[in-house]
Amino acid sequence: MSKYEEIKYQVYQCNMEIPKHKLALFTWGNVSACDKKNRIMAIKPSGVSYEKLIPEDIVILDLEGNIIEGNLRPSSDTKTHLVLYNGFPNITGIVHTHSTYATAWSQTCLSLPIYGTTHADHLVQEVPCTEVMNDDKIKGDYEEETGHQIIKAFQQLSYQEVQMVLVACHGPFTWGKTPEEAVYNAVVLEELARMAFITKTIRSDTLQLKQTLRDKHYYRKHGSKAYYGQK
Repeated sequence: MSKYEEIKYQVYQCNMEIPKHKLALFTWGNVSACDKKNRIMAIKPSGVSYEKLIPEDIVILDLEGNIIEGNLRPSSDTKTHLVLYNGFPNITGIVHTHSTYATAWSQTCLSLPIYGTTHADHLVQEVPCTEVMNDDKIKGDYEEETGHQIIKAFQQLSYQEVQMVLVACHGPFTWGKTPEEAVYNAVVLEELARMAFITKTIRSDTLQLKQTLRDKHYYRKHGSKAYYGQK
């Protein structure tokens, strides 16, 4: 029995949430989890369909990218995940998908506007979009550079308050304190992108949500004075 059985099963279960919530077709997505104490990461193998995925397929690597356990190649996005785990100390789960609406926004190379209170329930600002990667970086270590592009987009932002990003021309990444939270954020981001698209389609000059409503909806769910839900 593998000593990584627990984290492998956790990552398997989280990956199975991707097709359940219609966040990806075929093999277009991956979830990873990180054990910061033991400095290891578990991630979906590259190109394996969700229908065929089993817990034993999950690949274990150290945080330098060396495979510790697994017979399959890890996700092609592994280096992006590693950059984020090393750059964002308080996260232990990452999700990347090519979900339709979030990817469409990424392809515009624009941040996702905050039009309504559903968005404000989760964060008080736009979902940022990275810069478009230059040719030298694309031709270099592309996946690692993708991680650095995300880190750069958060130089003036809190990655703990904004747990999602659009990678220009590519697609969404989300993260969280757990891989389950990262999956939740991926579902939320796709729905926010869908709502924003519909809003923009109905009225192209829709204004973004005013600050008082942003603050009201965010802080009734977050922080010391939150009163949403049960104690």
